Amino acid sequence: MGSVAKSDLSSVVHEQSALCWQHRALAPLTLSSSAHTGTPVQRKMATRVLHRRFSGLNEAKNWTRTKGQVATFIRGLPASNRNREESWFKSLFVRKVDPRKDAHSHLLAKKEESNLYKIQFHNVKPECLDAYNKLCEDVLPSIHADKYYPCELVGTWNTWYGEQDQAVHLWRYRGGYPALTEVMNKLKNNKEFMEYRKERGKMLLSRRNQLLLEFSFWNEPLPRQGPNVYELRSYQLRPGTMIEWGNYWARAIRYRQHNREAVGGFFSQIGKLYMVHHLWAYKDLKSRESTRNAAWQHEGWNEVVYYTVPLI
Repeated sequence: MGSVAKSDLSSVVHEQSALCWQHRALAPLTLSSSAHTGTPVQRKMATRVLHRRFSGLNEAKNWTRTKGQVATFIRGLPASNRNREESWFKSLFVRKVDPRKDAHSHLLAKKEESNLYKIQFHNVKPECLDAYNKLCEDVLPSIHADKYYPCELVGTWNTWYGEQDQAVHLWRYRGGYPALTEVMNKLKNNKEFMEYRKERGKMLLSRRNQLLLEFSFWNEPLPRQGPNVYELRSYQLRPGTMIEWGNYWARAIRYRQHNREAVGGFFSQIGKLYMVHHLWAYKDLKSRESTRNAAWQHEGWNEVVYYTVPLI
């Protein structure tokens, strides 16, 4: 479950600005975005390869542009012995949910920072994608650079493999919900932005967003040199399993730091709930393959995969 996009702002595929989602936003990988669709228990995992459009996660201050698309990857789990298979099968239907006396967000999110993230998925009319990218590139960087708005455009991308003609934008609000409210109120009086929204609406087929918090054990998305390929892997968890997921990944993340591929890890607060997004960066798709294969050489990684799959 993941998506790969090209972007150096922190999106999946080629870079064009540090960890920023390129002007072409990330789109759910056609690995199904690991989320309930409202129909009977439908477990999904999505992965996308993203192509970064402009600034954000890149070290460069200049907004650059790159073309890219996102790729979708689907992967099955290797079979194990009969006892393990039976145990895994049962775990799909029987799971204890421990009672909690505190909100999951208090247990999983970083305490020292009050960052709030917003991820946007825009499905663009195919014939309008270039015009959409140009429109975003003309307007969004100015909001990012203006200290009047307490927000940062972490990255903007187009999906390279996965859901086509999709843009993904990742924003960070330093100060949490009050900062988000302040930005929204100020943008209502920004004539350029309001005109941007009007023009943007003519180019979109649909759009959705989520408000996210970052896991305490993940890196904060920071500028990095590129070009890079970014992969967004999205998981829809079973209700009540977020703490368990966090416990496993708090240990597992150390297996995925050797090539600095871990960009950021987030979980939803508003929008589709019980969603987890992992953002990774690689030099190219070959590097992605070798890095992911190398993780299986570390003792303990196979157990993390084994025990977290039933949580989805």
